Amino acid sequence: MVVAGENVDKVVDCIKKEAQTGSIGGGKIFISPIDDIHRVRTGESDEAAI
Repeated sequence: MVVAGENVDKVVDCIKKEAQTGSIGGGKIFISPIDDIHRVRTGESDEAAI
């Protein structure tokens, strides 16, 4: 999933709230920066390509 930086905390909170079971194997959330985005169909880049 790719979300804009200002929405990361909201999305993480939502996932944790809805998916947390308290059982082993519940999963992990990894957050990494995306350096470049390019939409092949239109040629858009960066924020416009999201």
